[in-house]
Amino acid sequence: MKKKRNFNLIAGGILAGGMLLFILAGVFFLPQDPETMNLELKFAGMSLSHPFGCDNFGRDIFSRVMVGARTTLIVALGTVGIGAGVGTLIGAFTGYFGGWLDEVMMRIIDALFAFPSILLALVVISLLDKGKYQVILALGIAFIPSFARVVRGQFLKCRELDYVKNARIMGCSSLRIIFVHILPNTLNVLVPTVMIGFNNAVLAEAGMSYLGLGVQPPDASLGRMLSEAQTHLFSQPLYAIFPGLAIILLVLGFSLLADGLEAK
Repeated sequence: MKKKRNFNLIAGGILAGGMLLFILAGVFFLPQDPETMNLELKFAGMSLSHPFGCDNFGRDIFSRVMVGARTTLIVALGTVGIGAGVGTLIGAFTGYFGGWLDEVMMRIIDALFAFPSILLALVVISLLDKGKYQVILALGIAFIPSFARVVRGQFLKCRELDYVKNARIMGCSSLRIIFVHILPNTLNVLVPTVMIGFNNAVLAEAGMSYLGLGVQPPDASLGRMLSEAQTHLFSQPLYAIFPGLAIILLVLGFSLLADGLEAK
């Protein structure tokens, strides 16, 4: 069992680390301008200058995958930042204090939780507008309930433990107990939850961009690239294969990492 857990952690670290290095490399160096069109290279195959070939506008697929993966990563990190940040605060305070605060906030969370995350995000997008930052805000709001429930459950378990009671007896303030004594002890559950949330955010962003409701041109997005590639699957299958592979490797890497950390 330990070998399997170690394998998940190692394999996840290699895949996630490799994808992050690939994305980071694209910040400092792009082989081609991802927006430059050259109709002479329309549907060009793999070559040294275009390792992933070219799309229907003659744009370099390799460079566009690098930029699209970066956009997807930014959206996923922003989504998890909002969802985990706000959700953790709500879950921590409601789980620790309980009472009317817990009842009111949990009824609101339950109402939000009743809607699928994507559907809730689409409602927010319809109220705002399409675009990268609107998607981050919409998905971040949609992810708050799941993080709040997880953190609240951990605080409900911890608030009656001996070390918390001792901290109260010693005169520690509620804020100190929440952030110094209890919160660090929830990280073994919170960190894998954040990684799972990151995976869900990657898939949600890709799905929304695929539908044309997420990241808008000229910003490249893996989901948007898949949408554009679907009408050219037989002419240039590489246009769909490599963005799809980038999504798979990114999600698989963090899934294995989450599984390995949770099993430790």
